[in-house]
Amino acid sequence: MSSFPNKAGIAVEANDGVWPIRRRRVLDWLVNETRGERFIDNILVEMCEKLLAAGVPVARATLHFRVNHPQWVGARILWKEGLAEAKIDTFAYGVENTPEFLTSPVNAIHQGAEEVHRQLEGAADGEMDSFYQDLRDDGLTEYIAWPVEHTFGKRHVVTFSTSRPGGFERGHVDFLRDLLPALTLVSEIRLKNIMARTLLQTYVGPHASEHILSGVTTRGSGATVGAAIMICDLRDFTGISDLWPRDDVIHLLNDYFDAMSDPIERYGGEILKFMGDGLLAIFPLAKETACHDLLQAIREGQALMAQLNQQYAGNGREPLRYGVGVHVGDVMYGNIGSSRRLDFTVIGPAVNVASRLESLTKEVKRPVLLSRAFVEMAGCAQDMDSLGTFPLRGLGEPVDVFAFPER
Repeated sequence: MSSFPNKAGIAVEANDGVWPIRRRRVLDWLVNETRGERFIDNILVEMCEKLLAAGVPVARATLHFRVNHPQWVGARILWKEGLAEAKIDTFAYGVENTPEFLTSPVNAIHQGAEEVHRQLEGAADGEMDSFYQDLRDDGLTEYIAWPVEHTFGKRHVVTFSTSRPGGFERGHVDFLRDLLPALTLVSEIRLKNIMARTLLQTYVGPHASEHILSGVTTRGSGATVGAAIMICDLRDFTGISDLWPRDDVIHLLNDYFDAMSDPIERYGGEILKFMGDGLLAIFPLAKETACHDLLQAIREGQALMAQLNQQYAGNGREPLRYGVGVHVGDVMYGNIGSSRRLDFTVIGPAVNVASRLESLTKEVKRPVLLSRAFVEMAGCAQDMDSLGTFPLRGLGEPVDVFAFPER
């Protein structure tokens, strides 16, 4: 029989009668009392605090997840004793090919290891990789990593470390290992929730994804909202796609969309869809600065496109040209489509006006055209060039058209 201090510093005997009770309490909490907690990082923090209270001397714990995200291949949730909140780090694609990752215990688990167990106390510097040396320098004495097996063969990693002299006792290790099935269940549910939200945000945007997750999923569901509308299209894309290699065309589109899209999102706009070489975005009028934000997004997008064209000119390529149409009005914001395949988008006469203005840029040879309704709402008519009144295809009344001043 051995004893160890619990979180309050009181010696607790680790006999066969105590361990099952303490283990059951933590397991019951994981399975039955975490339903209201949405985030796995909060669960990790509370679990480690309960482990300390139960007498398991955990000083550091991590969860490593592979994620479906357009920017990140994975994330690490890190808890250390004394922290009220866990630290979350994300890792970009390519990290899995670095020497640090390839020699890490996390990679060993991903390659099939069922456990990585390392005593840190008393080891000489030359006997350990830098990762383990750093842990030892932080005062840790033992490190254990295990796989967290989710469905469809998705393997993630959990690790525990202690600063207790001599490391973990056998009872501590058994206690932690017995938590793995419950931790697997709890973490998979939260991770799938995160993935669902991430995938929706990636493909339909942050605002539309929140509507969908809140239950707006039936055909025709949605609402009428006032919005500033922006439609952008790349010029001569058909000719480029016919002449350029496929990979170069994809790279060009990504460069173009980065230049035009990043400012839209930075200023609070929502890109509802990419349409080949074009995009549709709205700035809801619920925000007082929506029209101003849209103008700022266009100006920054133009500046980024100018920089991109300088790079293209240096490579002997023709500059990219584009057209932008801007209008303001009420739109139907919601689901349209077939009974089984829906698109969360905006429709209405105001969208049609923006689309026709974008097409008109080809005729008047100005890259950005704005309606009178928009410039009056934005209060910027005096700062724009008035190009006159134009009939727009499919629309009854001609529209007064404005453009950014030529430099």
